[in-house]
Amino acid sequence: MGLLTIIKKQKQKDKEIRCLVIGLDNSGKSTVVNRLLPEDEREEKITPTIGFQIKTFTIDNNFNINLWDVGGQNTLRPFWENYFNKTDVLIWCIDISLPIRFNESFTELKNLVVKNGDRIGYDCHVVVILNKIDLLEDEDETTNNLISNIEKQIQDSFNSENGGNVQNSVDIINKRREVDFVRCSAISGEGIDTIKEVIVSRISR
Repeated sequence: MGLLTIIKKQKQKDKEIRCLVIGLDNSGKSTVVNRLLPEDEREEKITPTIGFQIKTFTIDNNFNINLWDVGGQNTLRPFWENYFNKTDVLIWCIDISLPIRFNESFTELKNLVVKNGDRIGYDCHVVVILNKIDLLEDEDETTNNLISNIEKQIQDSFNSENGGNVQNSVDIINKRREVDFVRCSAISGEGIDTIKEVIVSRISR
C-alpha cells in the first residue's frame, strides 16, 4: 500500500463521526435517527429498537455520520456502556412532553456519563436532544421556562456533589466536555438541521 493511499484512507477515517444515540424508551430516538437520514432512505414506519441498529448518512459529501441507535428499555440499559468505544458524539434523547420521566432521564444520563467517563473519551461531545417539541403548546414564557429548567437540571446533575471518586469524575466531565441542547421535533423536522450542524461542529473543536 502506497503512502498516498494510506494518507487518503486516514483522511476518510478522520471524517467519520460515530454517534451513539441513547435515552429512555419511547423518547423518540429511532424517529430522530430516521429523520436525520436522506429523505429517500427514511422508513415509513418506525418500531421500537430491540438491541441496536446502525444507520449511516453523509453530510455535504464530506462527513460520514454513523448513528448507533440503541434501545432504551430497562432490560437493555445495563448494556449501554458496551457501545461507548470510539464514540465521538453522545446523543441523549429526552421526551420533552413527558415531565413525569424527566428525573429518570436525568439520573440515567448522569450515571452513564460519570460511570463511563474514561471509556467515552475526553473529547466526546454530549448533545441533549429535547424531542417532541411539537407536542407542547406554542412556545410561550412557560414553555421556555420549562426547557431552561431542564437544561439547568442536567448541568446541575453533572455538578452535584456525590463524594469520592464520583465527584472527581464529574469534575473531569465538566472540564473536558461541552453539552449542547437542541430542541427538535422528529415528526415535523424542526431542529433536525441543527442536530446535524452540532454533530459536524465537533470535528473542528
